[in-house]
Amino acid sequence: MSPATARSQRHRIAIAEVRGLLQLAAQATHGVTGMVEGVHQSVWRSLGAAEGVEPGRTRGLTGLVYRGIHGVSHVIGQGVDRALEKLQPILDREHDAMHPAPQRAAFLSVLNGVMGDHLVASGNPLAIPMSLRHRGRLIVTDTAPEISAASGRILLLVHGLCMNDLQWRGAHAGAAVEHGEAVAAALGYTPLHLRYNTGLHTSENGRELSERLEQLLAQWPLAIEEISIVAHSMGGLVARSACQHGSDAARAWRGKLRNIVFLGTPHHGAPLERAGQWVDQVLGRSQYTAPFAKLGQMRSAGITDLRHGCVRDEDWQGTGRFAHAADQRLHLPLPADIACFSIAATLAKRRSPLAERLVGDGLVPLRSALGRHDDAARDLGLHRHAHWISHGTGHIELLHRPEVGAQIIRWLAPQQD
Repeated sequence: MSPATARSQRHRIAIAEVRGLLQLAAQATHGVTGMVEGVHQSVWRSLGAAEGVEPGRTRGLTGLVYRGIHGVSHVIGQGVDRALEKLQPILDREHDAMHPAPQRAAFLSVLNGVMGDHLVASGNPLAIPMSLRHRGRLIVTDTAPEISAASGRILLLVHGLCMNDLQWRGAHAGAAVEHGEAVAAALGYTPLHLRYNTGLHTSENGRELSERLEQLLAQWPLAIEEISIVAHSMGGLVARSACQHGSDAARAWRGKLRNIVFLGTPHHGAPLERAGQWVDQVLGRSQYTAPFAKLGQMRSAGITDLRHGCVRDEDWQGTGRFAHAADQRLHLPLPADIACFSIAATLAKRRSPLAERLVGDGLVPLRSALGRHDDAARDLGLHRHAHWISHGTGHIELLHRPEVGAQIIRWLAPQQD
């Protein structure tokens, strides 16, 4: 392949993605126009002027202008989308999904993490469907996968918020690191990676993962003896949710699950999302800033689930996602029939009780990653032999530290009698 051809393929963008981006642009025009009109009406209201037919809408000539902007953007957006929809089957090819460019996958992963629930609700083609992959290749779970040297021991790696399966591969000190490949080489597992829309509710992803694993069990080319999961960050919450859904529905795959290793999983939430909730409250207190609270409320259901570490449907159903509320989760213990382990990271360089309590990995507090809670009824009860702390390590670095992979291998290795 010539350099010019390689550059062309690297920068090629699918028509589906163009459609998705244009839909977002049209929706953004509506959203920004609505916020501007809201601020405009707040000013008029402070001067005693009446509101329009709907709250936050202006009246008269001003209202006519705003309605005109909404109407024009809607017509243009729909017209372009219909034209591209006809071209999409001609210009898009299946190999784009089978061999996605890392840059494109990274962009879509971030977009889905931030607003993936909105993409699904609006039917946007940029929404990432859940899939299982082997070394970057898509596995179609309704047919027998074509994997050379497949074994009966599956290692499933589940990524975190705004990430994708390709990002498990990285480097440390100039050497390539991929935990799945390292574990597979040492212990004979077949490594599979999950790719999913991290903007959806954790429990929704957990339910779908349970169904995907059930399909995999039926279609795998030989009998599956064991499934182990290594999950990073949000992925750990998805894995816990999948376990619960699998148990509730008596799925066969659940009986094959032997181990879960959590890497920096916010079992009891992450402070950044709680800070986002605080910003919502501050913006909403003034009539002039209230329209801008909509910006903060664009963040996805997946992100708001990280506020306290939600894993069940009941944790979010019937409550406003952006309402100021204490932790009201139903406690979900770790499954008693599965060996569970936790690797946490801290930016602190040395062991010290104070540093380990106060300093996390930059995103997840140490106690949350270890499943510890001040309320004994909510503590996950991980024993000392079942957790390990990586010092001088950030949240994302957990994916690419060789010593993390070595610890996973020690835990998953068959125990000698």
